[in-house]
Amino acid sequence: MTETQIKSSWLNSLSVYKDIRMLRILLLGSISGFPWVLIASSLSLWLKEEGLSRSTIGWAGLIFGVYAFNYLWAPIIDRIQIPILTKKLGHRRGWIVLMQIIILLSLIIWSLINPTQNLALLISVGLVIAIASATQDITVDALRIEQIHENEGKSMAAGAAMAVVGWWTGYKLGGVVALFAAEFFENLGVKDYWQATFLVLGILIILMNIGLMFVHEPIETDRQLKQRETDKLIEGKLGSSNAITNFIAYITGTIGGPVISFFKKNGFAIAAGILGFVFLFKIGEAFMGRMSIVFYKEIGFSKGQIAIYSKGLGWITTVVFTLLGGVMAMRAGTIKTMFFAGGLMALTNLLFAVLAWTGKSEILFAIAVIADDITAAFATVAFVAFISLLVDRTYTATQYALLASIGTAGRTTLASSSGALVDWLNGDWGTFFVLTTIMVIPSLVCLWLIKNKIKISAK
Repeated sequence: MTETQIKSSWLNSLSVYKDIRMLRILLLGSISGFPWVLIASSLSLWLKEEGLSRSTIGWAGLIFGVYAFNYLWAPIIDRIQIPILTKKLGHRRGWIVLMQIIILLSLIIWSLINPTQNLALLISVGLVIAIASATQDITVDALRIEQIHENEGKSMAAGAAMAVVGWWTGYKLGGVVALFAAEFFENLGVKDYWQATFLVLGILIILMNIGLMFVHEPIETDRQLKQRETDKLIEGKLGSSNAITNFIAYITGTIGGPVISFFKKNGFAIAAGILGFVFLFKIGEAFMGRMSIVFYKEIGFSKGQIAIYSKGLGWITTVVFTLLGGVMAMRAGTIKTMFFAGGLMALTNLLFAVLAWTGKSEILFAIAVIADDITAAFATVAFVAFISLLVDRTYTATQYALLASIGTAGRTTLASSSGALVDWLNGDWGTFFVLTTIMVIPSLVCLWLIKNKIKISAK
């Protein structure tokens, strides 16, 4: 292939991002990322400036736990229709608008209360926002996947990249608006400047909902017909048809249907291999990520240096290489991109091992951190595209939420022992990073064993 042909081929791949559906997916990602501005950045800083202790602020962060369990009520999102909203807006958009209304009402309540006098109420409202946001994520992911047809593997990869960029855009730019608004009201002499800021953020939610009206959702689908077919299958197994068996079939179909569908589509061995891969894939990265900032500090880097390299360059690197990761998934296929991302993760972790062995080096630190951001971008796009292609459109919300939660469980449960591992190694950071490199291998073995048997449209 000539240089001109290669350039043309890359430009053709990038042209997928010009699809109007990518703009819609970017908006959906922003809608998903924006609530984190409220319950992460804004809430923490609000409590801090009200004079509450670090312990109190830390315990308030427990509300994030709901994100790890949203798959438990995902079947409801796939099945239950919202009165009026579903008929007017569609199944997915109806759920999103309902959750946005709940978040908006929560912000209005926040704007009316004093944190020090009503801490329990403030945290309770924060929990409501977290639950609404986690619920919203279920249906946002489903609507994002349903924007792309099942046989459009390249578009699905591009959509995964745009969803990740959208999430970070909603979180980062929403945070910029929140901080500047709070500072503006504070400089004006407004006593309750954070309460006023939440009203401004409420306006952003209204604008996002206006934008949501331009996100296409087919009102008529065969989702309900297929769900009823599953119910009938279960009724047949129960042996009789009456009000009790019909109810049992409905509940079983709602909860068990997505699981039955997943194993039926892939077969037990392949399904088990997929679940093993999803659980293990990012464990090495999670172990390293959980301890990285501790390592930076112990090796002698200042907060300013950590901010410049680890945070300042992170946004640009993440956006650029997320989009390039999407292009690679389009050109090479999702499975090959997963192997590439896994190998890149292993090599990046070894860079940190070299840094630990050679001692403080600003150049090596910058290279390692930027390489880590690039790796995270490629791995996230590949992972999101992979599980997006696996789901059955009859149970989009439930299956995606379940697969994403299994991946989250692997990172959060096992990686919680990362500090204990460093202590057990007596602070031998080099060996620790080598071990995180080895942790990548089991997931790639799982993927290798099933790579030719996975039933997705683009490998």
